[in-house]
Amino acid sequence: MEKPAFVYRDRMISDSEYIEWIELVKQRFQRAQSKAIIRVNTAMLEFYWSIGRDLVALKAEQKWGAGVVKQFAQDMRLAFPYSSGFSWSNVKDMKRWYLFYNERIAKSQQPVGFFKSTSDEKSQQAVGPIKRASTNNELMEMPELFGKIPWGHHIRIISKSDTLEEAIFYINSTIEGNWSRSMLESQMENNLYGNQGNAQTNFCETLPVPQGKLAQEILKDPYNFEFLSMKSGYDEKELEDALMANITRFLLELGKGFAFVGRQMELRMPNGQSYYPDLVFYHTKLKSYVVVELKAVDFMPEFAGKINFYVSAADELLREGNDNLTIGLIICKSSDKTIVEWSFRGLDRPIGVATYQLKEVVERTVAEIKNKK
Repeated sequence: MEKPAFVYRDRMISDSEYIEWIELVKQRFQRAQSKAIIRVNTAMLEFYWSIGRDLVALKAEQKWGAGVVKQFAQDMRLAFPYSSGFSWSNVKDMKRWYLFYNERIAKSQQPVGFFKSTSDEKSQQAVGPIKRASTNNELMEMPELFGKIPWGHHIRIISKSDTLEEAIFYINSTIEGNWSRSMLESQMENNLYGNQGNAQTNFCETLPVPQGKLAQEILKDPYNFEFLSMKSGYDEKELEDALMANITRFLLELGKGFAFVGRQMELRMPNGQSYYPDLVFYHTKLKSYVVVELKAVDFMPEFAGKINFYVSAADELLREGNDNLTIGLIICKSSDKTIVEWSFRGLDRPIGVATYQLKEVVERTVAEIKNKK
């Protein structure tokens, strides 16, 4: 009797070792490209930070009047006519940028030498050393981390962030995802900070604590599929086709670390019956396979049993020695918290449920258009 097996339709078998290696190579290439840019960017940002700090330290507007920032910008443009960056609005942003962090660091009552988010907060990376300037105990130097993203990104982050933690989350996310300014704006508009970690899961009961926390933070709810253009009344296959046609945007929406493994991979059983999980990914940070089932309808209890089956199959057939437990994720149109909770009871595989948002395009018939005219 044949054993159960996932059937690869291509000659290339993308196992977890290959996926991890190719992701590392991509990261090395990106780092090599960005090193020179970061050095130049850091020098400019440190200068901008110093201008903002000076305006605060000197209490410039109290000392020289409300027009001092405009006068300073004009004087700098006259002295350096071929240098950009000395518009009145840009100089005001230098002060605003410095004050945003200086005031919030002071309110946070964090140690002077180091500010680091806790494991329970959205941002998991250290901001880096935050040192007081030697000239004034109330002032601080620019954190090294800030030099890794452009000036325009910084201004958008402080303009749309309410808290220090939110701002640091978007700085770290921009660095990790190599986000353009438009991508950053899109993620902030869609409230990535608020949505991250919101998927309903059973990870606390089914995963070890470190992996469970990380897995929870990686998933979000809702996912934003507004980059798709779906006709009203679309079905699951049409949704899957559209996501595959926009795989780069889909991977960006899933988040850092997701590597695509396969679509509709045939799970062939000994009795000749076959099953087809919608999408299979590998997460390089979790070191786990992630099986995703797409549903163009509201969550139903039977979805949990099906994804549990697929996760068990992936653990048996795809997972290797260094891989952690496979995770299942159902992405559906909407869900009821109680129905999801009851559906998870008795299941021992890690499963999450999240929803998605998109805009449906309503097509009108020729007759309808003519009647409207």
